[in-house]
Amino acid sequence: MASVLVVEDDPFVRSALIRHLTEASHTVRSVGTALEALREVAQVGFDLVILDLGLPDLDGAEALKMLRGITDVPVIIATARDDEAGIVSLLNAGADDYLVKPFSVEHLSARMAAVLRRSRGSEAAQLLRVGGLHIDLLRRQATLDGNALDLTRREFDLLSFLAARPGVVVARRELLAEVWQQSYGDDQTIDVHLSWLRRKLGETAADPRYLHTVRGVGVKLEPPA
Repeated sequence: MASVLVVEDDPFVRSALIRHLTEASHTVRSVGTALEALREVAQVGFDLVILDLGLPDLDGAEALKMLRGITDVPVIIATARDDEAGIVSLLNAGADDYLVKPFSVEHLSARMAAVLRRSRGSEAAQLLRVGGLHIDLLRRQATLDGNALDLTRREFDLLSFLAARPGVVVARRELLAEVWQQSYGDDQTIDVHLSWLRRKLGETAADPRYLHTVRGVGVKLEPPA
């Protein structure tokens, strides 16, 4: 089941798509113009957009570019245009797939399932979990035992870098290079940020839960025993 936005100005095609998607247990919203689509996407989170190209206010290709400016939601183009150059251009502009009209509901269902599998697999790769620590890399949000952590940009970068390597001791030199983008620097910078991060995780260097310093080597993050 997915949340789907249908962008189609033909009332008969739109009704057929809504009926089919609803029967397949999807949650469906529909609009008939590109500007309405942009407004919906900005205000509502969708799992998938089905976008017609022949819209009355903007060409669908232009609408796709504008959508990509505000969201990474998967987009399947529904088009009567079947020229290869145009299709390649749409895929390069950010479309995830396309269907040439007329198409069967079975064909649409198969393409939707494939796009959603890829999308959800990609989203899963952007979620880090270490014990009660959950980090959403796309939204740059972190929670500990269900409580949101108020992190600075650098604290989030440091935490997510370590959480992507649970149990691995990361050298300070690597932290400077990867998190601070510096080839050299003062270890005190790392110590200060680690101290702030520990405080927000509810621990101390003397009594660590997640962040552990390995003297003379580096730092590692691992779930509490």
